[in-house]
Amino acid sequence: MKNLSLWVFLIVNLFFVSCVQETYNKTVIYTVKITGIKDIKSVGIRGNDKPLNWDTDYESKVITKDSLYRAVVTYNTGYKFTEAKFTVNGEFELQNNPNRRIEFSDSDTTFYEATYNSAK
Repeated sequence: MKNLSLWVFLIVNLFFVSCVQETYNKTVIYTVKITGIKDIKSVGIRGNDKPLNWDTDYESKVITKDSLYRAVVTYNTGYKFTEAKFTVNGEFELQNNPNRRIEFSDSDTTFYEATYNSAK
């Protein structure tokens, strides 16, 4: 009976340990180029994974006014990618198109460059 209890204990612990996915800190430096839009008040990014969400903008900083913006986002994730879209003045880009898929690099930092409202 003692051996049976030990085996049950080991199996249950193995089950719980194997269910936990290892996570990593992955930093993405997003740079977005914006053309054809004047009087930009805010540029942000929204996405699937914390610290991003689809309801509020994660603020991008101005590199060149009305043209180039950058956001640095650190994710704690077990996934190899995330999905996101940029916003200008609170309006989503790529309406009725798929989200951008950002593949994390093997290193801790990924550099992602995009043009607003262009899927390329």
